[in-house]
Amino acid sequence: MIRIISDSTSDLSGELKEKYNIEIIPLHVVMGEQEYLDGVNITPDDIYKWADANKTTPKTSAAAINDCISVMKPIIDAGDEIVAFAISDSMSASGRVMKLAAEEIGATEKVTVIDSMNLSTGIGHLVIEAAEMAAAGLSRSEIEAKIKELIPRVRASFVVDTLVYLARGGRCSSVAAMMGSVLKLHPMIVVENGAMSATKKYRGKIDKVVMDYANDLEDELLKAKPDRVFITHSGCDRELVEAVRSYLTGLGRFKEVIETRAGGVISSHCGPGTLGVLFIAG
Repeated sequence: MIRIISDSTSDLSGELKEKYNIEIIPLHVVMGEQEYLDGVNITPDDIYKWADANKTTPKTSAAAINDCISVMKPIIDAGDEIVAFAISDSMSASGRVMKLAAEEIGATEKVTVIDSMNLSTGIGHLVIEAAEMAAAGLSRSEIEAKIKELIPRVRASFVVDTLVYLARGGRCSSVAAMMGSVLKLHPMIVVENGAMSATKKYRGKIDKVVMDYANDLEDELLKAKPDRVFITHSGCDRELVEAVRSYLTGLGRFKEVIETRAGGVISSHCGPGTLGVLFIAG
């Protein structure tokens, strides 16, 4: 049996993890002298409260090798094999830690670690695709080959309500140049080749910005792989999320429109009010 695991930056809901039998390895969120496990003992709202009080943003770090071993070893001991997904190697060492954990338990021949070259439900798309392949009886090598074909087709982007978190985190260098602008900008952040960059710049209230952003994706959405599209956000008004859902449903393209809430690591870097529409190109 092939088991699918992922680090916590895949931002999958509890329902999706249960449905597809996916195990999660948490990354770490460091707030001052305290260190927390993403999705285990810290929430995005805790992070925002701390960040506002301390006028800074948390640091994040890769999954610990012991956490990787604690997830991997029982699976290997049960006689199963693993396909593991990690946030882009250019953003974190989590993938490398997973490989070290596989070596530590003597399971390198039974564990495949995939650099998603993405983040959030850009990873989540791949994780679910792999879980469906595993359920269909594909081998580990077959899953790896098909996932590597899908990776360049993942379209992950989002718009942010505030530039502060991205600028402080330093993960998107093109944001820093916008910080001095007297106009409040809401850039579209796109993940390409494993890295984030700011592309189109929107102005105005975030509700209008989000809908403009979603509409700008329409040509690609109408040609997308029709299985599912994700709305992933870091805490947006319910009416806005539902407006985006209604728009995506109205396209008549997707079998599923899935909403997820960004976890602690992604929220630490993007801040509140971030929303993304993520899909796989057709």
